[in-house]
Parts: sequence; structure tokens; C-alpha cells
Amino acid sequence: MENSFKAEILQIGQPEDQRKIDVLLNDKSIQKFDTIYTQLEELIKIKFPAVNFSIAEMNEAIRTHLQGRNMEEYGLWVYYPWSKRLVHTLYEEEFVSVRTNRNQLKITKEEQDILRTKTVGIIGLSVGQSIALTMAMERICGTIKLADFDTAELSNLNRIRTGIHNLNINKTVIAAREIAEIDPFIDVKIYQEGLTDQNMEDFMLGTSKLDVLVEVCDGLDIKINSRIAAKKFRIPVIMETNDKCMLDVERYDINENYPILHGLIYEAEVHSLDNLSGEDRMNLVKQIVNVENLSARMLDSFGAMGKSIRSWPQLASSVTMGGAVTTDVTRKILLGEDVVSGRCYFDIDEVLRNNSMYNN
Repeated sequence: MENSFKAEILQIGQPEDQRKIDVLLNDKSIQKFDTIYTQLEELIKIKFPAVNFSIAEMNEAIRTHLQGRNMEEYGLWVYYPWSKRLVHTLYEEEFVSVRTNRNQLKITKEEQDILRTKTVGIIGLSVGQSIALTMAMERICGTIKLADFDTAELSNLNRIRTGIHNLNINKTVIAAREIAEIDPFIDVKIYQEGLTDQNMEDFMLGTSKLDVLVEVCDGLDIKINSRIAAKKFRIPVIMETNDKCMLDVERYDINENYPILHGLIYEAEVHSLDNLSGEDRMNLVKQIVNVENLSARMLDSFGAMGKSIRSWPQLASSVTMGGAVTTDVTRKILLGEDVVSGRCYFDIDEVLRNNSMYNN
């Protein structure tokens, strides 16, 4: 139960599922949530957006939609074993239609249908959790693969949105549960051992090939090796580094000869990671992030690491912003929009410093 992360979707009236539903409904230790009427109300409203229904008209519209069935006989029950919650929902297509309705027309119905066929992989579930949840909320893909070997610690909770009851739980499990509680119909695959040489190809290609790889991990080896694999399999890579909201795009899908990390590191360095000292690795990280462009406080933090602080800082505001920017750019790539390889910054301090804000 500790590592369960998939919701059980149970079809009302299907004999085997119905037996389980009956057992769960009669189990006093399980919380039940039945809001099917208000979900049906929303469904009717999006089907007839120009109509302002009276209470009587809405009741009649729902009766017509049910086609003689009782509400208790309609839809699905979704069971979350880790929280012992049982939730009554619409059928999948209706659920997705209602849940994504307020995306329109920033995302059209046709685009939403394209996006649900896409697969995104995310390596690293600190920054990556914000990205994964934003992608799930916006529903920019139908399948999400998550890789991280680490468990949640108290010091992570300055930037990971979860409760203290989830300490010592694997970060992929935490994120997968959050996604299931938003939308149980998104297919989530997790790699609790993290990304390794042994599972790299399965992560990239297994079941469904990645349409975009989001790399937001701390490990230098995985940062490089995942790009070597993505380049081989022609998968575009996005990396968000939340200092100054630095965003990197590497379009290996349209240019298989594009240099890893824009050529910021040499080919010889790519293939000699095992021989690098700790100091050499830190220098390589500085090359990758282009240390001259770091914010003043991040530069101070680099100098303090291993002395007064243990690691580089990550703020919830920066991580949340990174989740939004990464999701937006990923969606554009998935929909075939013109997103080129390169690096850019979405720097709030720069906007404020240059007085770029509009005022009357």
C-alpha cells in the first residue's frame, strides 16, 4: 500500500467491478464522495453553453441524459487505496470533456484531442513535480513517465507541494498519486529506481515513445546520458533551471546533429564523466549553467556550498514558475508549433529592473 499510486476505476453494473463497489460502499473505514449530480450539471452546461437553465429545466435535462437510469447507476467509482477514498465520477470521455472545458479556446478541442495521444517523460521530481502537476492539470498529454530514485525529505517541502505525511515516500509515487487525484484517466508510469543505464531505453521508448523529455535532475551523469539517448532516439529535450527561470530547448527530433547542451561542454567531456573529480564536475556544472549569467544570490550560494549551506537553493516561487513555463513550451512542441533550440531566460528581476511593466 505504501507505494501504490494507481487509482482503481470501477464500472457501475459490470459484475466484477460492481461486487467490489458494493464491498467498498459498505466498508465504514472508507470515505465516500458522491458529487455526480453537480458533475452532470456541469456536463449539461457545457453541452448547451448558450442556455441558462432553471432548476426544473436542469433536472429535466439530467433526467433526459440519464435515459431512465438512476444517478446511482450512472458513471464510475474511483477508489484511491492510499487514502481510502471512493469517488463517484462521470464516464471517462465525459470527465475529460468537463475537466478540460475551461482550457477552450486557449487550447481548442482539436488540440486537446491531439495532446491526449502524447507521452512526456520527466526526470527529477523536485522541480519536476511542479511540471508534472501543471501538465496533468492542463492535460497536455495522455501518458506521463516519471523517474526519480529519491524520497521526500522535510527540507524538500520548501518547494515540493505535499504534506508531511508523505516524508520518506518516493517522489515519483507522491507525484503519481497527486496526478491520479486530479485525473485518474491519465496514464502514469513511474521509475522509482530513477533513470539508469538499464532502464533508459524502456523509459524513452517502452510502451509509448516519449514525444518530449523534460530533464530537471541534479545528477550530472543522467543529465548527459539522457541527452545522448534522446539524441539517438530523436526526442526533443527541455530543461528548466529555476534561477532566473532559465529554459533550454534541444530539438533532437528535427536536428539529430544538434550539439548536447548547445555545445557548452566539449564532446571529450561528455564521454569522460567517470574520470572527473568532484571539483571538475562542479566546474562542468558551472559551464552548463553559464555561471556568469547566474543571479547574484545564486552566485553567493555557489560559493557557500559545502561551507555554510549543503546544496544550491530552490524556491517554491521559482519552481512553480518553472512548471508553468516548461508546460507551455512543451505544449507548443507537442502541437507542432515553431520552437527552436536554444536558451532563454524569463527573469522577473530583469523585468522589474528595466521598468518594463505597463502603467497608465
